[in-house]
Amino acid sequence: MKFIDRPSPNHDERQLAVSMIVLHYTGMPDCGGALDRMTSPEAKVSAHYCVDEDGSVYRLVDEERRAWHAGRSYWRGTTDVNSASVGIEIVNPGHEFGYRAFPDEQVAAVVGLVTRIKERHGISRGNVVGHSDVAPTRKEDPGELFPWEVLARRRLALPSPTRNLIDPYWTDAAFLLALERFGYDVTDSQKAVIAFQRRFRPDMIDGVIDGECRAKLLALLLPRPTGEP
Repeated sequence: MKFIDRPSPNHDERQLAVSMIVLHYTGMPDCGGALDRMTSPEAKVSAHYCVDEDGSVYRLVDEERRAWHAGRSYWRGTTDVNSASVGIEIVNPGHEFGYRAFPDEQVAAVVGLVTRIKERHGISRGNVVGHSDVAPTRKEDPGELFPWEVLARRRLALPSPTRNLIDPYWTDAAFLLALERFGYDVTDSQKAVIAFQRRFRPDMIDGVIDGECRAKLLALLLPRPTGEP
């Protein structure tokens, strides 16, 4: 895979082994502005990679280093997500500047990049997540238009369960306990539900715990044939 090197000074030493991949959108009008921001010492933000809409992949921070992409975040007990993850910024204007579908060339490049990173670090599908998953109270990216199903078909991310769904009829409190067990920070319960819906039921994001949400979460928590978490 070819990279365009655009080094960022915004990184420091990892405190944890890499066990996650976090996908973002840039949320800026264009790639150039996003790259300028992630390579500016004043901005104090970065990522390991940035994928442009035409499929070009920029390498900003070496994977051995801790890039500054996730901010205040949490996933499956990890609070220093930056130390435990590789961050990929995907060029898209985002909800603020005209959110739109991700081009095929861009998605193909993301798939290739995630494949290599996942294999290199032995990352499970359940730990390939979006920024909104690890920071549900603050973030929406990569958003409901990101084609997670493309990654799921290649076993690069968890699929949204659609077959043989069984509603466990949990109370809301029980659902939130299960959601926390799955990996989310549920301190703000509605934001956590919205983040779950954005990832696994993007056609209806209303923050309401209904039968479909309960059934999908139960299916995600049940053991999978491969035994992969």
